[in-house]
Amino acid sequence: MLTRHHTHTQVAISQLIWDRWQLDFLFKFLVIGSAGAGKSCLLHQFIETKFKQDSNHTIGVEFGSRVVNVGGKTVKLQIWDTAGQERFRSVTRSYYRGAAGALLVYDITSRETYNALTNWLTDARTLASPNIVIILCGNKKDLDADREVTFLEASRFAQENELMFLETSALTGENVEEAFLKTARNILNKIESGELDPERMGSGIQYGDSSLRQLRQPRGSTAQTKQQCNC
Repeated sequence: MLTRHHTHTQVAISQLIWDRWQLDFLFKFLVIGSAGAGKSCLLHQFIETKFKQDSNHTIGVEFGSRVVNVGGKTVKLQIWDTAGQERFRSVTRSYYRGAAGALLVYDITSRETYNALTNWLTDARTLASPNIVIILCGNKKDLDADREVTFLEASRFAQENELMFLETSALTGENVEEAFLKTARNILNKIESGELDPERMGSGIQYGDSSLRQLRQPRGSTAQTKQQCNC
């Protein structure tokens, strides 16, 4: 499911309510970074498992969702792809609130998109949550011959800023699914360890009714069979 939004979130959110009963969790994700880094193509590859041939710069915000199986849990990722152009920053910043995870994307062939990472990271941790789980994605790995940012340099940036890191290719699909799933697994681990509380306002995490039913089960009762991902 991939839809375009310019100003409001209500329509997309309402479309997700009907199937919440079969989910364990819903996680809100962001895809952030400079224009031209390939954010929309990453989202499209993850949702549709194919490359977006006619990709233009995002105007405002695009939305996509997908149900995945993470550590035996059925999780719906609600993903907001934000425009990278400066003139849209005042609009896109309003979508940061309540995000549990984010893909911070740069183009490995563009030093300019890499140099802007600190500003995007500051926005995410200030406007979303200081506890937001972020993975750094060096996109366009298929253009390695034109690389301007080395793997080692980006890896050091990720380590210094406590980020996970992968190089991805929206064209070939390399590491695209892993980037989203790795972020979701990290969030789930933090929920299970008590570091993240889904009931805290603005956490970007919601219980699906499947999890709520399990919580209401009497002790010693047989665990419910897990619903499997249909993606």
